[in-house]
Amino acid sequence: MQEIKENPNELLELLLEKCDHQYQEIQLLKGKLEDRTDVDALKSSYEHTISLKDEKILKLEDEVAYLRRRIWGKSSERFIKEDPRQRRIDFDGLDLLPAEQEQAEEAKAEIESFRERRVKQREKRKPVRRPLPEDLPRVEEHFYPEEVSGDMDAWTELEPEITEVLEYEPAKCYVRRIVRHKYVLKNKTSQESQKESSPIVTASLPTTYRPIARSYAGASLLAELMINKYVNHLPFYRQIQMLKQMKINLPPPTVNGWFKDTADLLRPLYYRLKELVLATDYIQVDETTVPVINNEKHKTVNGYMWMVRSVMDKQLFFHYDHGSRAQNVALSLLKDFRGAMQTDGYGVYKMYEYKKGVLPLGCWAHARRKFEESLKNDRRRAEYALEQIGLLYEVEREADDRNLSYDERANLRESHAYPIIVVFEKWLVNEYKKVLPKSPIGKAIKYTYDIYHRLSRYHLDGRYRIDNNLAENSLRGLALGRKNYLFCGNHDAAEDAAVIYSLLGCCKAADVNFRDWMVYVLSHIHDYDEDYTIDLAELLPSNRVKRNF
Repeated sequence: MQEIKENPNELLELLLEKCDHQYQEIQLLKGKLEDRTDVDALKSSYEHTISLKDEKILKLEDEVAYLRRRIWGKSSERFIKEDPRQRRIDFDGLDLLPAEQEQAEEAKAEIESFRERRVKQREKRKPVRRPLPEDLPRVEEHFYPEEVSGDMDAWTELEPEITEVLEYEPAKCYVRRIVRHKYVLKNKTSQESQKESSPIVTASLPTTYRPIARSYAGASLLAELMINKYVNHLPFYRQIQMLKQMKINLPPPTVNGWFKDTADLLRPLYYRLKELVLATDYIQVDETTVPVINNEKHKTVNGYMWMVRSVMDKQLFFHYDHGSRAQNVALSLLKDFRGAMQTDGYGVYKMYEYKKGVLPLGCWAHARRKFEESLKNDRRRAEYALEQIGLLYEVEREADDRNLSYDERANLRESHAYPIIVVFEKWLVNEYKKVLPKSPIGKAIKYTYDIYHRLSRYHLDGRYRIDNNLAENSLRGLALGRKNYLFCGNHDAAEDAAVIYSLLGCCKAADVNFRDWMVYVLSHIHDYDEDYTIDLAELLPSNRVKRNF
């Protein structure tokens, strides 16, 4: 120590060396700290990326599960528990009055008794083989025992045994040759005939034989082309190939032109149908996609076809407006409608909650579908929701089985369905705060609760349906068609298809043979060209009693 004090230079060098060493250690620690900060930031970034990818994987798994179900799974969305008697109503945590809970329990017990009685009746039924239609022509073939063939007089014939076998005769085309005879008065010279204004008389050609002017296509051929495309879902090019096998060569432009002309002939009747449907006080509305070729983009795009169905009259029409599903299309289409309108939860229909004279109704089938799709996400909650919706449908089946009037159906809903509706709404409120909003079960609960006021209104009137299924069933033909003929050539073709689909749907609803109706209408549509006092509605399928089709 004495040496250090006596040598201050050495002391200074020692201190400087220690400071330099500590400085280096500090810099090293700073570097390590900076590296650690970079690692933490990188780790946070990776965790965020992984989280996003996990969400995307879950979403893709849901889409794959949905597509698998659509392709290979059951088509029915009805949920039936293994033991339906175990269905329950969960009152835990719900803000219910004692009277509400008691009414719900009593309603559930009654609904379960409905189901048990219906199951017992179904078990008693025995399958019956349907006989062949009596109006089909019979071609008889007689067979005699070999023992009788030698001496018929020695035998007494008893009642024969008859076996019927259904056979098929291929369709065929024929040419209707219309011969219009011409006459001229006798004892007239050719020179005298030229002086007179019209010495030669010719039978006029009835319009029933030629729906399309200057065309050789008859009403039955046009009807067959329309039926094969819009009922049997055969594109025109396949029909042209089938006709070639019968040695009939039709150019595709000719067939496409016939389709356009046929749609134009039926368009006035289509407009009259729209007026009648929108004049009723209870309709169902739905939309579906239809592929349409966009000539500007040179590719197929999804357009939307609207469907409006009159529930009480069982008439419907399709509407196409440049493939749009926008709000302005609904406003234009339904601007004059007044009454109850049943739809799904599509946002466009929300505006009708505030339109005077319109009562929006919801569709329980769409709500049920949301919970059915969330079974894999949260089976406990999804099953419970499906059970409650199932109880509502049990009430409808009981009303159908008993063939109740509208007033009786409304009373049954009031006493048995409404208590279930009250409890289920409070369950939705209670459970939504316990689930992830973006999860399938969260979306199902939110979708149902957001339109619950619409869903619950069906119990007010026995005429109102519990769901929009009848409207969706009317869209099946179009859905099958787009899988076969793939697309409409342009917007005009899609509008023409809407005309045919509308009248086809009316024939189906009225249980009228589309071929017979189409042939009759195409043969008589020109009767209405000049006489505007006749109502075109007479030609609609619902008036089959007045007309011979």
